[in-house]
Amino acid sequence: MQSEQPRVAYFPDSFHEVNGVAHTSRHFESYARRSGLPFLCVRAGDRTDSGEPAFRKEASVWTLELPRSIFSFALEKDLRFDPAFPRHIPIIGDVLEQFQPDLIHITGPSEVGMVGAGLAHHLGLPLAASWHTNVHEYLARRSDWLLKLLPERHSLSTGKAIEDLTMAAAARFYSIAKVLFAPNIELCQLLEASTGRPCYHMPRGVDTELFRPSRRQRALPDSDHSTCVLGFVGRLSVEKNVTLLASIHDQLIALGHTKFRFLIIGHGAEEAWLRERLPNAEFPGVLRGEALARAYASMDLFVFPSHTDTFGNVVLEALASGVPAIVTPDGGPHYIVRDTNDAHATGRIVPDEDFATAIAGLIANPARLAAMRKSARTYALTASWDAVFEDVYRGYQQILPAPIQLVAAS
Repeated sequence: MQSEQPRVAYFPDSFHEVNGVAHTSRHFESYARRSGLPFLCVRAGDRTDSGEPAFRKEASVWTLELPRSIFSFALEKDLRFDPAFPRHIPIIGDVLEQFQPDLIHITGPSEVGMVGAGLAHHLGLPLAASWHTNVHEYLARRSDWLLKLLPERHSLSTGKAIEDLTMAAAARFYSIAKVLFAPNIELCQLLEASTGRPCYHMPRGVDTELFRPSRRQRALPDSDHSTCVLGFVGRLSVEKNVTLLASIHDQLIALGHTKFRFLIIGHGAEEAWLRERLPNAEFPGVLRGEALARAYASMDLFVFPSHTDTFGNVVLEALASGVPAIVTPDGGPHYIVRDTNDAHATGRIVPDEDFATAIAGLIANPARLAAMRKSARTYALTASWDAVFEDVYRGYQQILPAPIQLVAAS
């Protein structure tokens, strides 16, 4: 007999790593646990002492953690791909047989997602897929070294061709799912047009108890003598456009501003380059939990120049900490930040060339900056993880057999 609440087998691209997929996945599992929903999370990782698969049943939530092989290779500093991951299909199949899912949900074309999609097809289960990473834009950015070798007249067209071909391949993969989820409306529209599948808005929530202004450990800026802390949190890589931080530094100096410093949290391939060009910046590495929350709250402005983020979890965490954000007009973060002339403004939305001017304007206007801090926190308080995942379960109704009726979590 089918359960009133759908039994979801979730196959995330990453779970323990420091990225948006992992962040969302951890919150999804927590939501299922506190809501008493039948939920199985099948993930790759190396958190088992023996190096063997680890299967756990904790009330309604089951987890299956599967080690990667010696053939896995790095995609990022803490993100890997294991071409030998299909060797785990027998144990995954056994656990799925015990769990009896009503649907499988994947988060992308990783080794875990491919196995999840294959098993959904083999078992005749409905497949849901959520889009978390703009892989087409990432690959185009990662190809910059090649494009620079080409004549200028060919560079733009080649870059566009790389992006279009990657998007076409990604759309073909996602079209095997019956329902899609994406973190902003623009992506939903793009996916619906390219896959022919319905796509539902799946934004992000924020823990406003962890990230809050009261964790600040330095005085608020209140005079021309205060040092303004410009913060960044994320992967220090080319697709995050972090090289703009060095340009911002130089432009602020040229504008006559010297009372500022950068606090750059994260790691990645561009860290050495940034350290060389930002001598007064602080690089504490990857921070988590209360250490991260204290770092956010101690910032004065959050500077996030990425053009490729689909949402921008870190932007929402900054706002929850009472830190206004400056973002680009591209990608997901501009859906979070309110750039208005009224009391509801939470930051600025500007092109790359205007970041330094926008920062200088706020440094010179402490009253406006203080109003933005208050509005940022107020806005973040409306972003609930529970509301996000309740909407995901409503989206599942589109692919579930009729007898399954969803019951809202209490």
